[in-house]
Amino acid sequence: MYDYLVAGSGLFGAVFAHEAKAHGKSVLVVEKRPNVGGNIYTEEIEGINVHKYGAHIFHTNSRKIWNFVNQFAEFNRFTNSPIANYKGELYSLPFNMYTFNKMWGVITPEEALTTIEEQRKEISHEPQNLEEQAISLVGRDVYERLIKGYTEKQWGRDCKDLPAFIIKRLPVRLTFDNNYFNALYQGIPIGGYTHLIENMLEGIEVKTNVDYLENKEEFDKLANKIVYTGSIDAYFNYELGYLEYRSVRFETEVLDTPNFQGNAAVNYTDRETPWTRIIEHKWFEFGKDKDGNDLPKTVISREYSSEWKPDDEPYYPINDQKNSLLFSKYQKLAEKETNTIFGGRLGNYKYYDMDQVIAEALSISEKEFSSAL
Repeated sequence: MYDYLVAGSGLFGAVFAHEAKAHGKSVLVVEKRPNVGGNIYTEEIEGINVHKYGAHIFHTNSRKIWNFVNQFAEFNRFTNSPIANYKGELYSLPFNMYTFNKMWGVITPEEALTTIEEQRKEISHEPQNLEEQAISLVGRDVYERLIKGYTEKQWGRDCKDLPAFIIKRLPVRLTFDNNYFNALYQGIPIGGYTHLIENMLEGIEVKTNVDYLENKEEFDKLANKIVYTGSIDAYFNYELGYLEYRSVRFETEVLDTPNFQGNAAVNYTDRETPWTRIIEHKWFEFGKDKDGNDLPKTVISREYSSEWKPDDEPYYPINDQKNSLLFSKYQKLAEKETNTIFGGRLGNYKYYDMDQVIAEALSISEKEFSSAL
């Protein structure tokens, strides 16, 4: 009999399992995929650590979280500086002085701000949809070239049909700062995220290719408590209906060239290009292999946003009114499951950054193990 059975070996499950073992608890981790790591899984191809389920760049303002992850891997100094490609024109993201210089030819922050403020005046009322919200924040030009097409591909809907709250704020930097994140700490684990998760799970029994929900009754008998990190509606066999997500499809290919686009991430912000962005994975680790040698080939992934349907991988929760109401009903069912802890992005139907997942797992662990004393 185990103290805990953890269903899922993504960040939440791995952190909880590590903390449980550190507190002297017996733990079994079951994972339905053939590998650990959940959506941060990285696979080595041609000496390159490929982010199989989309780009993951670790960033946090918490020294506690940063110190925690650095126990399991050394992080490099990668800084996220994506590029936007609008019909062959390249712009810096996030919106900064390089962006405004390219767009309008302005030189000074004052000139940029004057242009933005003039364009903002187009929306004089409370924004009624995402288009109006975006224009009221950054003006028509930035919206048309760098927000509209990308957002419509991401959500599969016209910006006029999307709620304003999706873009509550857009960072406008009147400096020449290309760092996408406002975070004290940022980087990529050297050797990939799978290496980080494996170190986190060291000494813990892990079974892959095992679906907890397929044999739920049997697994429940193996442990005093279950930590469940899958979709909350799947746990209850969708008895109240399906929660909705956006999904992502990846087309990954190896290219016999050392450099395809010169940057880790390039967003395609026009509506006509079918993919939302292209990731060139080698640049997350500066184009070098583990011995510091230049890599002769490259691996790219084109990302296509799509409507989620059952059996697709769920990525982005659609936290609109309808889905939030349905989730609250599932939450009430979850509260009655006194021997099950629901955690992570799918268990909480919430989009989390990686540091937020870790913070949640550590917080729940602290409560769990302090109450057990």
